[in-house]
Amino acid sequence: MPASSSDATVLVIDDEPDLRMLYEITLLREGYRVETAATVAEARAQLARRAYDAVITDMRLPDGSGLDLLRDLRAAPVPVRCIVITAYGSPENAVEALKSGAFDYLTKPVDLKQFRAAVAAAVRPPAPAAPPSAAPDAALAADASSKAGPAAGEAARGAPALARLVGGSAAMQAVRDRIARVACSMAPVLVRGESGTGKELVARALHGASHRAAGPLVAVNCGAIPENLLEAEFFGARKGAYTGAMADRDGFFQAAAGGTLFLDEIGDLPLAMQSKLLRALQERSVRPLGATHEEPVDVRIVSATHRDLSADVQSGRFRQDLYYRLNVIEVAVPPLRDRREDLPALCDALLARIAGDSGQPVPPLSPAARAALDRLPLPGNVRELENLLHRAVALSDGRSLEIDGAPVPAAPAAAPVPSAAGLPASAPHDLQAYLDAHERDILVRVLREHRYNRTAAAARLGMSLRQIRYRIARLRIAMPGDEFPQAHDVADDDGAP
Repeated sequence: MPASSSDATVLVIDDEPDLRMLYEITLLREGYRVETAATVAEARAQLARRAYDAVITDMRLPDGSGLDLLRDLRAAPVPVRCIVITAYGSPENAVEALKSGAFDYLTKPVDLKQFRAAVAAAVRPPAPAAPPSAAPDAALAADASSKAGPAAGEAARGAPALARLVGGSAAMQAVRDRIARVACSMAPVLVRGESGTGKELVARALHGASHRAAGPLVAVNCGAIPENLLEAEFFGARKGAYTGAMADRDGFFQAAAGGTLFLDEIGDLPLAMQSKLLRALQERSVRPLGATHEEPVDVRIVSATHRDLSADVQSGRFRQDLYYRLNVIEVAVPPLRDRREDLPALCDALLARIAGDSGQPVPPLSPAARAALDRLPLPGNVRELENLLHRAVALSDGRSLEIDGAPVPAAPAAAPVPSAAGLPASAPHDLQAYLDAHERDILVRVLREHRYNRTAAAARLGMSLRQIRYRIARLRIAMPGDEFPQAHDVADDDGAP
């Protein structure tokens, strides 16, 4: 039976009698069964005698380190979640503990609210896997569920999430294996990869394979929020905190409580906000605008970037302490050029999704079209591939799909509507579909240029916000954040590997 606060047994290891007693009393009041040890040797003896639902250990012990116990626990037949307590002001110890497999860490002096929350998360039973029909991008599952790799372990319930990472290449296998290994930790994860490789889908897989899968996933594009609104958007605001604040409102941290906060394009965050974010991560609490005290928050942080953050640290554009705090575990998403063998599976999965979105059958890619795709450099990665397939479907004669052999251009943003002289030698089979495809290409390019900001894109094209929203809906253009309304429409969909 899964552990709960009424039947979970916790082992507390600390050589200071007063602290050991404080932790024990706190946990007993929460309904846990508690046993204690003062040394590594005592702890090993007790671990050999019985199983525990969670272990809490100080980093420094008289006869060794909490990391020694952590290695023992990881090698055990049944892994046990371990919380490591580190000295105040030593973030490198916390990072080392998380990289060594700790479920979570606390710093001294321990905040008892954080202590209780960390233990409750550690003994929380695994979340059941969502039914495939309820999962986003279910059409991308293909046959990848059989490729989750040997590192499934505790994350086996996240197989549907891992299955959305389409492709049997060694590069994608490595990504799935890494996600399976780290999903059930509280360690922050930095997802790194080029634009269009599918960083957000990796974040969704991390969330879906974790013990937080039943909680919310809030996706935020850090570069799409005006700088003067960042603090209120991240931390919330109280009524009257600023002009127009007519009621209390939660920020992204509160919206993600019990789940995962995905910070996309973290490298675009201004330095002033980086400092405030660092404090929130260190203290695990936020202070809404207009509030007089901080509120504890329980979120797991996953961030993503296409930038070289280490270079940004050297140039002073990104805080080094925040970089180390976010980059405890790194997941590198390979570009499409490094996994060309995945193209057939990706095409099939993307076409299945296009067919599902349109509600109509999609003709297959002709052999010539597949060969043309294989020759294209596809610098825009999976996002560019999806746009090419959308265009092929729009221009299809209903029998097979053809690729025109040219990748989607990165610029200019506002290509002119084709004139009669620019029409193909033979009239299009479906004029409306032909015009829609060109209109869609223009809109997608301008939206990309303005980071999917509808207002800015509408101004660039000389139309109203209402007009561009109508066209986006009519042409079925996938917009970032459509699947996560709680992200305040600023999520950045980063493609789908």
